[in-house]
Amino acid sequence: MTALTTAHDEHDKHDKHDEAVAAPVRKEGPGTRPRARRPRGRLRRLALPYFLLLPALLLELLVHLIPMAVGIFMSFKELTQFYIRDWGAAPWAGLDNYSLSVDFDAPVGEALLHSFFVTCAFTVVSVSLCWLIGTAAALFLQDHFRGRGLLRALFLTPYALPVYAAVITWAFMFQRDNGLVNHVLHDQLGITDGRPFWLIGDNSFFALATVSVWKHWPFVFLIVTAGLQNIPKELYEAAAIDGAGMWQQIRRITLPSLRPVNQVLVLVLFLWTFNDFNTPYLLFGDAAPESADLISIHIYQSSFVTWNFGTGAAMSVLLLLFLLVVTAAYLLLTSRGRRAVDG
Repeated sequence: MTALTTAHDEHDKHDKHDEAVAAPVRKEGPGTRPRARRPRGRLRRLALPYFLLLPALLLELLVHLIPMAVGIFMSFKELTQFYIRDWGAAPWAGLDNYSLSVDFDAPVGEALLHSFFVTCAFTVVSVSLCWLIGTAAALFLQDHFRGRGLLRALFLTPYALPVYAAVITWAFMFQRDNGLVNHVLHDQLGITDGRPFWLIGDNSFFALATVSVWKHWPFVFLIVTAGLQNIPKELYEAAAIDGAGMWQQIRRITLPSLRPVNQVLVLVLFLWTFNDFNTPYLLFGDAAPESADLISIHIYQSSFVTWNFGTGAAMSVLLLLFLLVVTAAYLLLTSRGRRAVDG
């Protein structure tokens, strides 16, 4: 029995020795840590979101980035109607299209500068009114009362309607002789002396701003309503106990709490409004009035009406650079302001 036990122990010692010889030798210094083996399942879990995002990234590349690159290339070509079939054979223009666009003493540059100022004024009016009306509506529907759900549904109706159906309906309403706007303002209320033209002349700017505000303010209402849900009610109760009125609560609690939401919201509204093409095109067609000549319509006219695709592409690139600069400056200023408030 003792001999068998001794032989068995010797056999175990030989097995352990063979395993120690076969195992790789790792030298561990005083500052080294043993390497942790990452399971394959964890790698798959980490890589799964990127594989799911891959189709969207490819679609983004196909829909946005490739046409953008082609447009930038076209801006350096003298591309007119004579080279539509083979636009790659158009002569190389270099920076001539850009110099023509920014030459504000020439007719092309002067018209582009006027369109830029009109777009800036339109954006300021539209974004300001959209934010004001949407925020006021969200604050009004914050309290519980009978019929609140119905009002919310009615407020979101302009945002849910298709853009083309809504704007075309507004175009009929702005008709001079048979439109609803003149019927209410002139025939029923007697505010105007006569039946004004809304789709031509100086009044076209107000018509365009009205449709833009009507279309976008429900989006502000929706986002601000969602942001108000994150504000604790205890803050309002404590402020009411301290004697703060409604306006003081809005100024001291609501607006500071909505600051991150408003920063993103204003940027999105600015980009949407500055690049808006559907609203002026459906209201005025190919030729927008001078007071409503937004830069998107102006670029369209330069490209597809006068057939100067190279100049239109150069204007588009300039617009892209302007929006990138404004967006970067806005994000920089808002991030600094947030750090100052947090600090």
